[in-house]
Amino acid sequence: MFAPNMDQMHVVNHCVGKPTAEKRNVLEESARIARGDVSDLDKLEVTAFDALVIPGGFGVAKNLSDWAVKGKEYTVQPQVEKLIKGFHAAGKPLAMCCISPVLAAKVLPGCEITVGQDKECKRWPNAQTATAMTEMGCKHVNKKVGEVHIDVKNKLVTSSAFMCNAPIHEVFDGVGVMVTELLKLA
Repeated sequence: MFAPNMDQMHVVNHCVGKPTAEKRNVLEESARIARGDVSDLDKLEVTAFDALVIPGGFGVAKNLSDWAVKGKEYTVQPQVEKLIKGFHAAGKPLAMCCISPVLAAKVLPGCEITVGQDKECKRWPNAQTATAMTEMGCKHVNKKVGEVHIDVKNKLVTSSAFMCNAPIHEVFDGVGVMVTELLKLA
């Protein structure tokens, strides 16, 4: 596992849902949460791996990109952009879930992705993300939380995960399908 060695955009107190004045490092937090060995993203060599998996969450929207504050005018963190382009150029498959397909949308123009559904409702509160991806020139494919979309041309597998207000076991199953399909492409 790898993470960038940089400060988080902000630290959130999840008990109240608000940022705190505290500062934390993305790499250190990743190691704490994973309870394991997480290396600096600068040390990731494309040649050493068969595929790249980027999970989603606020870390993607706030640290790996600035999607959370800029919407479709966002940028992708340069290290992350370089790795996505590197794996893609090497013909190695990529998998992204939850909000992380926005990284592919920016770095691989015209790619096909899913972030779930494009019609907002209680189950799909972030459906405007799909609309933004389409406006950026990507093909968004509506999928249920347990489904994935495979962009064969770009060797890109995406799943909505927590973009859907679904029970955790449904999200887990969808991410499992994403990994299974990624391994088929590797």
